Amino acid sequence: MISLPMENFPPGTPVRVRELTVRRGKPIEAETIGMVEEWDELPTGSWYAHGKDDRLWLRRLKIRKLDGEISLIVLDDGTSIAKLEPAAASP
Repeated sequence: MISLPMENFPPGTPVRVRELTVRRGKPIEAETIGMVEEWDELPTGSWYAHGKDDRLWLRRLKIRKLDGEISLIVLDDGTSIAKLEPAAASP
């Protein structure tokens, strides 16, 4: 699991989240800009041996994008988060 200290990105922090996924051998990058709403670790609906309560738990970041839309981003090894200047992420 990705190790990002949640305390470095408290609610209200403007951020740029980049997600890198490889599909059919080609990298695909997605970028989301907004304000951190909250962090959470929630279980999936899948069973996973040796996980807490026999579930796979994923770290999730909820951000409010520039247009007001709320996005819930599952963080993994292909995710990077950078702080932005406050004016860059305000609606």
